[in-house]
This record gives sequence, structure tokens and C-alpha cells, in this order.
Amino acid sequence: MVVLPYTVAFLLLSFLQTVKIANSQSFIGISYGQVGDNLPPPSSTAKLLQSTSIQKVRLYGSDPAIIKALANTGIGIVIGTANGDIPGLASDPDFAKSWINTNVLPFYPASNIILITVGNEVMTSNDQNLMNKLLPAMQNVQNALNDASLGGKIKVSTVHSMGVLKQSEPPSSGSFDPSYRDLMKGLLEFNSANGSPFAINPYPYFAYRSDTRPETLAFCLFQPNAGRIDGNTKIKYMNMFDAQVDAVYSARNSMGFKNVEIVVAETGWPFKGDDTDVGPSIENAKAYNGNLIAHLRSMVGTPLMPGKSVDTYLFALYDEDLKPGPGSERLSGLFKTDLTMIYDAGLSTSNQTQSPAASPQPSPTTTTTTTTTSNNNSSTSTSTSTGTGTSTSTGTGTNTISINICSSNNNSSSSSSSDINKVYLIKIFNLGLLYGFTRLSLICLFFYYLQT
Repeated sequence: MVVLPYTVAFLLLSFLQTVKIANSQSFIGISYGQVGDNLPPPSSTAKLLQSTSIQKVRLYGSDPAIIKALANTGIGIVIGTANGDIPGLASDPDFAKSWINTNVLPFYPASNIILITVGNEVMTSNDQNLMNKLLPAMQNVQNALNDASLGGKIKVSTVHSMGVLKQSEPPSSGSFDPSYRDLMKGLLEFNSANGSPFAINPYPYFAYRSDTRPETLAFCLFQPNAGRIDGNTKIKYMNMFDAQVDAVYSARNSMGFKNVEIVVAETGWPFKGDDTDVGPSIENAKAYNGNLIAHLRSMVGTPLMPGKSVDTYLFALYDEDLKPGPGSERLSGLFKTDLTMIYDAGLSTSNQTQSPAASPQPSPTTTTTTTTTSNNNSSTSTSTSTGTGTSTSTGTGTNTISINICSSNNNSSSSSSSDINKVYLIKIFNLGLLYGFTRLSLICLFFYYLQT
């Protein structure tokens, strides 16, 4: 009985920590691109981020002014090497050490650098030289971190487009393109050995572009739809995001790396584009990002990864007026450069749940060929839709493959409303458990002291 008070105290503290974790939002991040000439100063951006529930920021480079501005904010920072740096990083360990000495050591730990991404969407760049040198570059960056005694504190990975998948529908049959298999195995072995995440860029927006039916738009925007049943698992998917992430989950598992964490390094929806762009609108962007945030906060997870939310970086913090490609590539920001919201996606700390978003706004334009760009290297690729509803890509830049899981509207309840209700239920449940556990602890303590 002597240990009873300590046991009760330990259990109570453990429970409080569990509740804290369940209600934290460390899984919400945002991409901070800098291909623009009108962006606000980093210090202003740091203050903006602190006024939101955003806990992580992904940079496509390693701008020292931004890294320094985020010091002592607690915000996790992802920094990246350029694709053009990969050959040098792969062939010269001293270059990797120099990169770490320049871009990490002057700022860490005041600036909470959590991940270094070596290149962006290299595997689908069609540059065989870069593809072959990606893993050696990652290994040299990891070795440089190890030499600086930061190997267990800052992770190293790379970011992939959905184009690395050969099959993504149904989600349970997700598999990597055989042409990338050996290289992907090496990258996953690296992730597994170093505890780093497998980072992917799923875009339901690209799926909608190749299948512009209203029911597909609803499925992509987390709005009422009939869903799509995976014939293998009999699981009904109610949104494209979950389906795409679970396809990656299945592909990873098929390679034997179930322990590797999956991170969504980039996803979003443009609010405006060119006349030929299909799907961009304020209503659709607000619906996708707002409902995605509510879905993440619900802690429901995906059907194959239930009970937790995947770390997700929204695209993007600001518009980038100098970015090449179609207008939709430049107009995906959640905030204006004057630091006001373009639309309210529910990121304000005073607004922790997102009200049901507006109905989707289908575009009257139908197109089968579009152009996308990679944020990191600004190269382009051509995406051509096929009759099967699967979008594949070819070209010199970022390849994209999107699963188009079709659905039709019916009287199903709104997925976004369901997620919002789950947020409230989780909070009520946690408070109820806390109240009950506290009473139980006090009763145990009472009887303990009564017997002593």
C-alpha cells in the first residue's frame, strides 16, 4: 500500500499527458514557398504562424532569415536541399558537412529543425543521374548530422510525388512503379534504419482535374458522396485524401517496411487559376483545406491507419507570384502577403473547428491535358487523363499519378460535419475520462490514508 499514492500520481500524470497529446495539433503544418517578390518579412511571418494552430513549417530551401525568425517559437522546421545540390552531396562528404555547418548548426536548437529533405520529387524527375545519387546524398547528410551529434534529433528524408506509385486503386492494392523498385527499396531501408519518414505529396486536386464530374469533386472535397468500396478490404472510402494516403501505406507495406512513418509533405487546392485551369475557386479551396483540417483534428485517421492523424503540410502559406506554370501553381496561398486570410480554413487558434464548407463549385471546363510544376526545381510536366480515370504524367519535371475514385451524391451525411462532431465528442470523452479518473484517484488516496 505504500506505493499506492505514487502509483495513482503516475497514472494520473500519464493520463493527463495522453489527453494533451490527443488534443494537440502537431500534425498540422504548412508549406512556405518563396518564389515571389512581394512576400512579407520573415519576422512578420513568424508572428502570423504563432497566431494559428500551425505547428510545423516546410521550407523548400534553407533561408537563414526564416530559420532565425522561427527561433524560440517551438514551431518545427523542415528545411531542404536543392535538387541541384544532390550530385555534390552524394560525391563529397565534406560538402555535406559544410551544408550542415552552414544551414543547421548556427540555428539549432533555438530554431527547432526537425527534418532535412534532400531534393523534391527526384524519383519522378526522369533524371537518372539524380535518382541514382539521391540515396548516397541522403547518407552523407545523415553522416554529417551524426558527426555533429544531431543524428538522433534531426531526421533526413526526401519527398516523393504520387507518381512513384504504379497502382493506387483500390487503396489496398497500392504498389510502387517497378521501374523505381530497387531505388525505392534503398530509400525505404534508409528511412527504416534512421527512423525518418516517407514523405509524399498527395493531391486530390489533380485527381479531380482528370475527372471533373460533380460526384468526384464532392469525394475530393470531403463532402457528401456515396463513397467508394475497396473490393479487397470491403472498406468504404469517403474522401480522396484517405484513399491516396492508404495507397501509399499499402505500397510501403508491400515492400516490407511497416515501421516507416508516412508524412504528407504537401497537399492543397488552388483558389484561382487560368481560364483553362479546372477546379480552382475560393469555395473549393476553402472546402478542401477546411475539411481536411477538421478531418485531421478528428483523430480518426485513415481506414488503414486509424486512430491517429498523419503529419500534413498544407500548400501553401502564401501565393508565389514568380512561380512558373499555370496560374493555379501561383495561387494556392491561405494568407495574403499583407498577413490577412484569403479565406478562413479554420487555422486560427480562436477557431479550432471548421464549420461545414460551401458546396463544391464544379468547373464548366473539361480538359484532358494540364501542366504542373515542381516547387523546388520549377520544371514542368504534362499530365494526361486516361479513360480509366487514372492520371499519369510524363515530362521533365514532377510526375503525378492520382487515383480517381468515383462516387455519386446521395443522402449520406456530410463527412465534414461528421469530423467536426467527432472533434467535440473526443473532447467531451476526454473531459469525462479525466473527471472519472480524478475521482477514482481521490477515492484511492482517501482509503490509503484511512488505513494508515
